[in-house]
Order: sequence, then structure tokens, then C-alpha cells
Amino acid sequence: MSELPLPKLLPSKPEVAQALDSRDELAKVRERFVLDFGVTYLDGNSLGALPASVPGRLDDVVRREWGELRIRSWDESGWWTAPERIGDRIAPLVGAAAGQVVVGDSTSVNVFKALVGAVRLAGGGRDEILVDANTFPTDGYIAESAARMTGCTLRALEPGSVPRELSERTAAVLLNHVDYRTGRLHDLPALTAAIHKSGALAVWDLCHSAGALPVGLDEHGVDLAVGCTYKYLNGGPGSPAYLYVNQAHQERFDSPLPGWTSHADPFGMRPEYAPAPGATRGRVGTPDILSMLALEAALEVWEGVDIDAVRAKSLALTDFFLECVDEYVPEGRVESVTPEAHAERGSQIALRCSDAGEVLARLIERGVVGDFRRPDVLRFGFTPLYVGFADVERAARVLGEVVAG
Repeated sequence: MSELPLPKLLPSKPEVAQALDSRDELAKVRERFVLDFGVTYLDGNSLGALPASVPGRLDDVVRREWGELRIRSWDESGWWTAPERIGDRIAPLVGAAAGQVVVGDSTSVNVFKALVGAVRLAGGGRDEILVDANTFPTDGYIAESAARMTGCTLRALEPGSVPRELSERTAAVLLNHVDYRTGRLHDLPALTAAIHKSGALAVWDLCHSAGALPVGLDEHGVDLAVGCTYKYLNGGPGSPAYLYVNQAHQERFDSPLPGWTSHADPFGMRPEYAPAPGATRGRVGTPDILSMLALEAALEVWEGVDIDAVRAKSLALTDFFLECVDEYVPEGRVESVTPEAHAERGSQIALRCSDAGEVLARLIERGVVGDFRRPDVLRFGFTPLYVGFADVERAARVLGEVVAG
């Protein structure tokens, strides 16, 4: 009697991870970051890892440019033009041509500039602002203040309901490209088109998408956009944010925060304000040079990196993580609240877990760093420039061990 053939064994998850890492075209970019051995860092959607080029650059800025050249560095070291220069480095990552992005201030301040500026651009008696009902709290606070300042009413809506709620009263709509809690990716092209059809302006918050996926600001005709630089752009804690003003609106963009550095003749010290041309009118006060130049150094990690390749790896990482969670985590212990469809997924996975805070603390003790949003959501951010498939497999395996008790 002949022996039956043995069943072919499927590769284990660690073997799959090893195979995927061996084919990863972005794997070498990991060397451009400072990472701890034995720690799986999945919190880049809150604070990106330190690029290796930053410490040396900051040392030179402090010791030579500030310590030796001092005031001369505004001209000789290019401090004065840093907001526009660094904006042009960010522009390709959000799908914008040069001259439309200026760096400076915080995301909150830039949301205020963009939203009030959008209402002023809309004109024509439009007196309503729509805002994402699930937005990060600051955007909601700013939208409420902007509405009071401009005499508009404010309505908070689910992004999917925006097209049917638009009217001739709508001046501006403020939306998040990726929901910070769930990682849901909203349809920027379709929503922007619907907003424009109503005659309103579209303002997008890119904090959780820039550096993780293609945005296409110019391609889709976005009017204004803002974003932070300390998440997927790895600019460091509190690094300056940016403001995008579409070329079509720059001559009419009326910032509610005109400052001396956005003046057409800043050193003329004139009492009357005259806005500078282009996106420069989005500046306000003296640039925060130390964090600005740390950001500039951090952006060097993007040299030779294709944002489409980043998106492809992001989706592969998040797919693999969900597969590993299904295998390692006891059934019913966690629930994904991030959409399965690639077209609706950013670069994070959010898992609902009844004891999420305690679970996260135990994960961190074991070297898996994610974060927690009350009351019951574990968030894991996947930064394709330095996260590999072995990291993903380990994180899911440790999660399974922790929740199994």
C-alpha cells in the first residue's frame, strides 16, 4: 500500500514576514532613522521617529549658525526664507506644485487662517460653515471660533452626508482626510468636487495622511489645506505645521492673522498692511528657526522615496497586521473599527478593546508601542519608511499574548 502524501504546510506568520521584508523596496530607508533595538514602534501617527540626520544638523544650527554667525544667519544661512523653502519640500508629498505651501505656526493656527480665509474668499452672502462631526477637537474649537468671527452658523456633519447638506449658504467645509480615531480615509476627490459644485470652498486637514499616502491637492483642486509635520513627516515634537493656498486663490487670500513677516515689505515697518504675494501671505510672525530647521533635516529621509510606493507598503502592512491579529488574538477579544476597504483606510489600524488602557500599558512594557484613545480604542500607526513586516508580526503576537492574559 503506497503512503499518502503529507499535506503541504502553509508558511508561518514569521516566515511570511521574513519573505515580505526581503522584497520590501523601502526596507533600506529604515537606516535613516534612530530606532531602539527590541522595540516595535507603532505610534508614528502621533510622533514620528527621529531621523538620523537631525541631531547633527541641529548641532550645526546652534553652534555655528546661531553661536558664530548670529544675526547674519537670517541671510547667510537662509533662515528668512525657510518657511517657503521647506514648504516646497513638503509640496510634492501632498501633491502640490512649488509656491503654494508655507511652513510655520501650529496646525490650530493654520486651521484658523485657512477657514476664515475660505469664508472671506467665498463672499456672496454665504454664511454657513460645515465641519467634520468626528474631527480632532481642535478643528472643532477653531471652526466654532471662526464662525463667530465671520458671522456664520456652524453645522457638524458626518463627512459622507456633506454632499446632500450643501447649499447656496455654505461658504466653507472643513474636513479631515483621515479620521484620527478610526483611521478611516475620506474621499477627498469626490467631496471636494461636491463642495465646489455648491460654490463653497474645501479646506482639508491632512495631519493623518501627509507622508502616508498620496493626497493630490492640485490634481483635485483643493482650495486650502493644513497639516502637522510631527507624525508621518517625522519633524519632531511640536514641529511647525504648514498651510497650503491654491495658486488660484493666492491673490485674494485674506489671512485673519496678518503679521510683519507676511508683509510685502516686512523691513519697511510701515503702519499700513500690504500682503506679500503668493503663499508667503500665510506667514505671521518670526519663524521658529530651531524646530523649522530640524524639520528641514528630517525631510531628507524622503530623498528618492516614491509616495505611491509608501502607500502600497502601508496597505500591505495594515493587511498583514489584521491577518496576524486574526491568527493570534482570541476571537471576540478585539474588534477592528478601521475600514477593510483599501479606498477607505489610512495608515493606522484602530482596535476596540474593553480594557484598552490596561492592554496598552502591558504592550509598552513588552516593547510594543502604540497608543490609546478613550474610552476603548487601541491605535497602531504604520509608518512605511521604518516599520517592517517582522515588526507587524511581533506586535500582533504580543497583543495576542497580552489580551489572552
